[in-house]
Order: sequence, then C-alpha cells, then structure tokens
Amino acid sequence: MRQAVWSLFEDASKTLVQAFVSCHLDYCNLLFFGISEGLMNRLQSVQNAAARLVTGTRRSDLISPVLRQLHWLLVCLRVDFKVATLVRQSLSGISPPYLTDDCHLVADARERRLRSTASRTCVVTRTYSTFADRAFGAASPGLWNSLLSHLNDADISYSEFRRSLKTFLFGQWGHGTV
Repeated sequence: MRQAVWSLFEDASKTLVQAFVSCHLDYCNLLFFGISEGLMNRLQSVQNAAARLVTGTRRSDLISPVLRQLHWLLVCLRVDFKVATLVRQSLSGISPPYLTDDCHLVADARERRLRSTASRTCVVTRTYSTFADRAFGAASPGLWNSLLSHLNDADISYSEFRRSLKTFLFGQWGHGTV
C-alpha cells in the first residue's frame, strides 16, 4: 500500500487511507469506549501509522501536529464523538429503540420540577462493576452531560451539532503530544 500511496497526491492518498484504515477504526468503535489505555494506545498507533503514510512523516517526528494538520481526532476522541452523536440521535428519536431506551432526559424522568430539568441532561444509570460502566446505557449519559450546554441544545441541526462537537473535542485534545 505504501508504494501506491507514495505515487498519489496527498488528497488522494488521504482518501485511500481513510477508505482502508479509518473506516476500520470507526467500525463498531462504540465497543472501544472505556477500554484499557494499553489497548487504546495500540489503536492509536494504527492511526499514527496511517497519518505518517499519508504525509510521509518520519517515525521519529511528532505525530500530534500531523494529526491536527489532517484534522483527524485521536481514536479515543473519535469514540467519544460516536457516542455523543448516538446520544443525540437517541434523544431526537431517530435511533433504534434499543438505544433510545437507554437515554432519557432528566426532565422526562422526574415527576417533580427541579433546576436540573431546565437543562438537557441525561439520567445517569448507576452500575456496580467496571464492565457495566462501559455499557452504552451507563456511559453515554455521563459523556452527554459533560458536553457544553450549547451542544445539548435541541434547536441546532444535526450537521451543526457534529461540527460543533468536533471543534469541542479538538479543544479537549489540548496541546500535548501523542
């Protein structure tokens, strides 16, 4: 694949790598939520190798600036992006029932009106094991509640939500190195 990528322009090689590598990182990446740091680092190394392949960066060079230049989120942030978009779809009622049943707003779940019911926060399910903490119904409400309040707004469009969410996650990335 390296020879094919080197003979293409950067945009074409980026498309090729996204078709063969990034799609595999994104496929069922909801299952990666809450995995160990060691396993996440292994997945990140795959993305780093793909970024180096596209840009021709040497292995000894820092990869964070390369990922930012390509506008690629880290794998752990890609997982957060996927979870947050699924919660958004669940709250909008356009996701499958098995996901919609796991996400409920505090305003819908409470009989009494509290101050927290004015915001679009989700009910966080209590679990008693670290394995259960990774389940969509337990992990996704906590992630949704950690987003900025303008991202939780029901009035913004889905495309605007995705754009703002990616910007927010890039801000969460910080300026450290990978």
